[in-house]
Amino acid sequence: MKKTLLLAALAAFSVCAAAQPANHPLPVRPDTLRILAIANSFGDDGTQWLPGLLEGAGIHNVIVARLYIGGCSLERHCKEYRDNLQNYRYDKSKANRWERIADKTGLLTGLEDEPWDVVTIQERSGYSGDWSHYEPWIGELIGIIRRHCTNPDAAIVWHGTWAYARSSHHKDFPWYGNNQMIMYKGILDCQEKLQAKYNIPIVIPSGTAVQNARWTPGLENGKDLTRDGYHLDKGYTRYLAACTWFETLVRPTCGKSVKGNPFRMQGTEFEIPAPRARKLQRIAARTVRQQQ
Repeated sequence: MKKTLLLAALAAFSVCAAAQPANHPLPVRPDTLRILAIANSFGDDGTQWLPGLLEGAGIHNVIVARLYIGGCSLERHCKEYRDNLQNYRYDKSKANRWERIADKTGLLTGLEDEPWDVVTIQERSGYSGDWSHYEPWIGELIGIIRRHCTNPDAAIVWHGTWAYARSSHHKDFPWYGNNQMIMYKGILDCQEKLQAKYNIPIVIPSGTAVQNARWTPGLENGKDLTRDGYHLDKGYTRYLAACTWFETLVRPTCGKSVKGNPFRMQGTEFEIPAPRARKLQRIAARTVRQQQ
């Protein structure tokens, strides 16, 4: 009887393990690193200053692109694909500067544009701490990526976004009792669940980096490091998020840390002082290191 129960348990474990989607590690020292973000405005916030950091590091073999629909959820990405809709804005950086490729294009076009090494996905911000919005869409989107990404060894990575400002008036904030910590803990719970269930070991911890910055003296602003209660401040926290993307994806593949990077948005209205840049770089590096 005990042997039968053991065999049944092992069989059940095997079925669960087999049900996990395939995933792959980040490449190491590739000739070219290609990163595609399937995103929304929070993906824009996270990646806006990434090309500048790459230039500052002297790295010229990284292609970054983003497919963008404002407020786009996992569910909508799947429906955009199913109906072959052309609602994405497509931006791409091939020489460490963003260029607009198309104002209206489809998910399939972006997925097939390059043999992506990394494809990042994320949830709509208001849904990010509520697991009921994730399924079945996350599994369906992973399947779409696997069918159409021309690199079969691409790593699918999760972009972990941030909780709203404590004073946010976003229409979705009441779902979390207008409480930043409830939202933040919900986001972390969902990340832990999706990592285990969908075999996504790598998370870009932008949300945790932002939360760590909120708890760091001297980094406060009037809107809790946002510009409107939910989108990142275009200077400090967009920079912090880009540092977090760099440290998560670029450091392991290209061998350079974001710490000491000289890029500070020089020549723009968002230029930040060197001491502040170094502090944000340290927060990003520490956040990524603690998660690994």
